[in-house]
Amino acid sequence: MLVNTKAIVLSAIKYGDTSLITKIFTQTDGVKSYLLKGVLSSKRGKLKSAYFQPLVQLEIQAFHKNKGTLESIREAKVAYHYQSIHANVAKNALAFFLAEMLSNSIGEEEPNEVLFSFIEHALQWLDTHEEMANFHLYFLLTLTKYLGFYPDTQNRDFPYFDLLEGEFLKSPSLNPNLSGENIFYFNSLLGTDFDGLAAVKMKKSTRQELLKNLVLYYELHLQGFRKPKSLAVLNEVFG
Repeated sequence: MLVNTKAIVLSAIKYGDTSLITKIFTQTDGVKSYLLKGVLSSKRGKLKSAYFQPLVQLEIQAFHKNKGTLESIREAKVAYHYQSIHANVAKNALAFFLAEMLSNSIGEEEPNEVLFSFIEHALQWLDTHEEMANFHLYFLLTLTKYLGFYPDTQNRDFPYFDLLEGEFLKSPSLNPNLSGENIFYFNSLLGTDFDGLAAVKMKKSTRQELLKNLVLYYELHLQGFRKPKSLAVLNEVFG
């Protein structure tokens, strides 16, 4: 079946000397994997390897057999041209990390247009704003809405948050918990939006600790979730 769809690149790995296998979140069909034959050697083809960097937003024309095998892409063009994400060192590190988190989190081979729209617009916000220190924290927290384990925001004044149960508590449980400074900033992120992130001021060490706990939150709630390899790089570059 020939499909025209918007798409967001999640990953690409080299296959042989000249080809790529790429994992892409499509608007019409959810996550799909494609074999791009000869894309690394072709100078004049309709597909360019630069199109398949992490989180590039594309419009693709693809053949979907829907048999669980690798699909193929006939044509691709950039749907939204990033101005800064791949040129800015910190934003580029952020893109690799978020692409890995998304790749490890979205397993569905079915359309989820609301989730697609959230990711699409969040990345465009990141591309056009300079203040981005807390972007990844808020992005990951909001993403849980679409993945089915957004925190229960009742009792937000309680001093502990149980990461396994996803709820605020009066006293610590035996599960991993957030408390103290971590829960203060966790609450701040729950109560804001992208445009309010600049007002949430935290130290580099606090940001790293909160990120570590958010990744743990994903590990606890998503079966088979793998901690991203790019986390250490992100902490080094960004913090």
